[in-house]
Amino acid sequence: MEELIKKAGILVEALPYIQKFAGITIVIKYGGNAMISEELKNSVMQDVTLLKYIGLNPIIVHGGAPDITEALKVYNIESQFVGGLRVTDEETMKVAQMVLIGKTNKEIVSKLCQHGGNAVGLSGIDANLIQCEKQILTVDGKEVDLGYVGEVVNVNTKILQDLTKNGYIPVIAPIGVGENGESYNINADTVAAAVAKALRAEKLMFLTDTEGVRDENGDIIFEMNKDRAADLIEDGVINGGMLPKVKACIKAINAGVRSVHIIDGRIPHCLLLEIFTHTGIGTMITSL
Repeated sequence: MEELIKKAGILVEALPYIQKFAGITIVIKYGGNAMISEELKNSVMQDVTLLKYIGLNPIIVHGGAPDITEALKVYNIESQFVGGLRVTDEETMKVAQMVLIGKTNKEIVSKLCQHGGNAVGLSGIDANLIQCEKQILTVDGKEVDLGYVGEVVNVNTKILQDLTKNGYIPVIAPIGVGENGESYNINADTVAAAVAKALRAEKLMFLTDTEGVRDENGDIIFEMNKDRAADLIEDGVINGGMLPKVKACIKAINAGVRSVHIIDGRIPHCLLLEIFTHTGIGTMITSL
């Protein structure tokens, strides 16, 4: 009986959040170990399916860098990175497109459907969902040509709104399309932020392999505003792989997204714990 009462207490704690967030759009960047561990895969897909059934509109944007790297090894293509972005020549682009759209995306859609979700797989090419242009990176004052690496210039929100309105969960592979129909590889964090910005989503959530953003003393920051985040970047406290995520967070907040969350995808049911509990489990960044 005590166990049953505890379970009832959990549901009661979640009730105000379920009421508050009914009907909102939430964009989830799915990556890291949550995409590798079978247990965590199922946990995330259960969370996303539950979110849809209780009235939220989840949209998934997924990465897939490890899968691309493994596929490139099979084809004896060497991986090169500049500024955290994969240099993508024509052959690498073909492999990235094949893996992200043909393998990773469909595996996620299949998992969601297994757990009762109505998922639809998309890439940025479908219905011109993610229109982009070639990205030029500046390193040490010099421009670096990354090949077929794109920068988002527009998101076709209508197809996403139509799908969510009709009960579907969109799952987006981060491949964009240029003005001449050419395909581009795009950083998945950037795509997630662009989609959240275009939809003016209530929440943008990054599933990572860390507990959250840490301060100067190495302690987890559970909540901060965008100004403090910018200061931590300026001071070099936020660096490495966390840097592009936090920059994407700030851009999304500036564009009208209410809150951005960086959470540990290695924790089972991390999405539910972050959204429907009083304390949450990661770092939340807000405008104020």
